[in-house]
Order: sequence, then structure tokens, then C-alpha cells
Amino acid sequence: MRDRRHRDRTGKFLIEGYRELLRAAEAGMEIDELFTCPELFLGENEQQLIESLQAKVHMTCDSTVFQKMSYRDRPDGLLAIAPQMNRQLSEITFQSTPFIVVAEAIEKPGNLGTILRTCDAVGADALLVCDRCTDIHNPNVVRASVGTLFTVPVVEVGNEEAAAWLGAHGILILAAMPSAKDLYTEVDFTKPVAIAFGTEQYGLSDFWTQRAKHQVRIPMRGQADSLNVAMSTGVLLYEVLRQRGP
Repeated sequence: MRDRRHRDRTGKFLIEGYRELLRAAEAGMEIDELFTCPELFLGENEQQLIESLQAKVHMTCDSTVFQKMSYRDRPDGLLAIAPQMNRQLSEITFQSTPFIVVAEAIEKPGNLGTILRTCDAVGADALLVCDRCTDIHNPNVVRASVGTLFTVPVVEVGNEEAAAWLGAHGILILAAMPSAKDLYTEVDFTKPVAIAFGTEQYGLSDFWTQRAKHQVRIPMRGQADSLNVAMSTGVLLYEVLRQRGP
């Protein structure tokens, strides 16, 4: 399950950790197999969570076995295998003024997980993962998202299909680019908007920059020419939240 080939072959993925499984339970995720190690539990609510998960199979392990299964340095005794989530664009619902985030070819699972966490924090309607390099079911995406993979609608989709869907719903595309003329604070985010982010090394592809209504940048006054993509996402998404009010 740590290997993408096996995840894709089985259609399943790993969920490890109390907070992650709590959010999975709250989202009504189906759990095929649950592995627990009571001697590694960190709190007193694990048993209640275990019962709420209603796993088809539940196995208790000793700490030696569990630590070999775990992909964490400090496991907390809870690990599950669940069916993958394969949402479609048609399943996305949004508020009266849509707020969508587009992540193109993000390479690092930690960055993708952090972007998910930020999308959850600001109340984004959905995250579109386009032309994926890292799949959303990577264990490190689940971990870095702290379970927000289960709270934010995430769709893996190609660029063409994503852009067509945004256009059909009247959602303007804004491209985050270090070379853009306009500062991110000078653009109106109160309209229906999708903000597109690309890789740190290459940035957004021409596909998105050519379709963007505006190209925006974050001011850089030091020697570095760009920020980490997860950091950039946080800055711009909180500007949307600021403009739209609490």
C-alpha cells in the first residue's frame, strides 16, 4: 500500500493516525481492514474511534509488528486500509461564489497534503489535482493533510477537462506566477475564482497561464525568486478569505 503500483492495482490506500482516522470516520469512509496496537495509544478515545470505524476486519498487533507496518517514526497504534476515493467533477458542489484551487503537477506529497490542509482552513470548495505527479492516496499526502483529504472535495483530473468545467461554471482562472505583473493584493478575489499553482521548479504550464484572466505574484524582496508552493498557496488563499470576509 505504500507503493503506488499496489495502491492502483488494488484500488485501496493506507490511513494511519488518530486524527486522520477520526476525520475519515466523520466523513463516513468505509474501512476494509483496521490494525491496532493498544500499547501505542496516546489517549483515551481510541476505543470509541475503533467502534465508530466499523471495520470489516479488525486485528490487534503487538508493538514490534505494528512498528514494522507503520510508515511513521512515532506510530500511535492505529492504521487502516480503505477503498480509494475517486471523485468526479460532477460531484463538486460549491457556494454562491465558487472558490476552487488548482494544483498542477505537484511533485512532493508533503506539499500536496499541506495544500489540502490550507484548502480546508479557508473553506475552499474543491481542490483539482491536474496532471498528477503525486497521487492523492500517497500515505505522505494523507499524513501531511492531517486528515483534511477527507474534508475537502479532491478530484484528480486532466488540464483540459478541468478548464472546460471551470469555464462551464463561469469561474475565472487566476495563475500564480513569480513573473506576473500584478501583486496578489491588487486582484479582486470576491468573484467566482480558481487559483492555479504549479511546480516549484517549472511553475505553471502554458496551458494555465494562457487561460488565466489574471496572473498574480507574491512580492519577493530577498535573493530567492519564489516560495515553496505550499507556502504560496497559503498566502493567496488567505487573501481570498480576507477579501471575502470572515
